[in-house]
Amino acid sequence: MKRLIFICILLVSFACNKKKIFEGPNFYADGFEQYESIDDLILMGEDQDKFWSFNQITKPENTVSLDSVNVHSGNKSIKFTAAKTDDDGASKASIAKQHMAFWEGETIRATAWYYIEGENKLDWLFLLDLEEKTAVGAGPGMRLTLVNNQLRVEYKFNEKDILQTVSEAKNFPRNQWVELVWEVKLSRKNKGEVRLWQNGELIIETKNNTTLPKDILYFQQGTKGVYSNVEVGITANSRDEIVTLWVDDVKFEKVN
Repeated sequence: MKRLIFICILLVSFACNKKKIFEGPNFYADGFEQYESIDDLILMGEDQDKFWSFNQITKPENTVSLDSVNVHSGNKSIKFTAAKTDDDGASKASIAKQHMAFWEGETIRATAWYYIEGENKLDWLFLLDLEEKTAVGAGPGMRLTLVNNQLRVEYKFNEKDILQTVSEAKNFPRNQWVELVWEVKLSRKNKGEVRLWQNGELIIETKNNTTLPKDILYFQQGTKGVYSNVEVGITANSRDEIVTLWVDDVKFEKVN
């Protein structure tokens, strides 16, 4: 009994102090102007996580590179290319920033400009992820994906996807720069909210959503009521086609 009481006290104390233990920034913006090469995005040693934390390139033919030809603003953007996803695993070409801190009750706003080349079918092309870092397995979270050339919000935990209203659904414009603004009020209960704008037009707005994975088995699963990782680019390609896209003027921020 004494051991059980001690464990309970320890868990309560840990929960009360977890914001201090898992502290991190709640703002990051990048227009990619300051880099001379793609290697400059990801620093090591004392400067690790100063800019981006890592990239994901899961197939030899996939690439992540600086580009000075196709840009939204300024002189540079990031170009991503990825082969089709296949039975050997998801095809990824992306950049990610970790050790951030967007907590339950807060609203995170993610802004990014995307340019997707071509008109081919790209069902289940994933573009932008919000994740909770876990010790084992893929981090649970939410992400933006294209299905039938329309954006939706897909969950990496057990919740139904959030789709556009069928009668008002907007296609994603191709071969041009498109602004995405995604706001998520964070909640492990059904008190969250989701809003998504495409080129300034509100295409998704929902309330009473669960937007964070539930903290059921903290020490096993690692859920802390916080999104700490953000990822942009081709976070997973579809099985349909090789894809090339560009990203520019990215921003992640707490808005309330």
